[in-house]
Amino acid sequence: MGSAFFKLCCCCCCAAEDDDEKQPLVETPDPLEYFNREVQKRRDEEANLWSEPGDPSHSERDDDRALYSLLQARNKTRMGSTGYRRLSVDIEAMRDTRREVRDKWRTILENLGFMAEADSLLTVSAGASLDRMRNAAAARSLLQTLHTETSLFSSRELPPERYLFILDRLLYLDIAEDFVAKARRFFPPRDNSDDEDEPSGAINLPLLLARVEAMNGGLNDDDSGGSLEKP
Repeated sequence: MGSAFFKLCCCCCCAAEDDDEKQPLVETPDPLEYFNREVQKRRDEEANLWSEPGDPSHSERDDDRALYSLLQARNKTRMGSTGYRRLSVDIEAMRDTRREVRDKWRTILENLGFMAEADSLLTVSAGASLDRMRNAAAARSLLQTLHTETSLFSSRELPPERYLFILDRLLYLDIAEDFVAKARRFFPPRDNSDDEDEPSGAINLPLLLARVEAMNGGLNDDDSGGSLEKP
């Protein structure tokens, strides 16, 4: 009797140990889920063209903070509601402004003969770091030159930091000076009288920031104000 009980206990313990061994100590992430998350992340980066791509909080620059807050507010708003549609208009207006800047850069790169490489040269991921730049000081100097001596960027705002990384690549390829020369030719600075003639979809950032601050406590479905595009 005692021998039989001992054998039964041993069998139960061994079976329990076998079951424990089959359970992984650390849960292995689902590769498909990880892949889908990375794809969505890249799509979001491509859609939003963050001015500070290395800032995961999107709070260091006013324009990034405003866009991120609009996206968060829309996520909390019922799809199809008036508030949702108005937020979508504001979000797309900001995205369009950023795409217009990128398209100007693409035009210059293609004119320099980089038709096939333009998209890859203009892509800046969230992992971009100033510490890994080869010519950070020179890139920043050229960015300031493009900001003051061309109309690539809005004169009312600081140029997006994402273009530092692109200029660093152009410096490495030894075409940065050619790019700046083309930029001066294709997109000369606006006259003072033209400062009011911003693109029709330009965003009134101070008004946008004021509206975004008002959203911090939450947004009712239909209580949102008007669109933030300039009339």
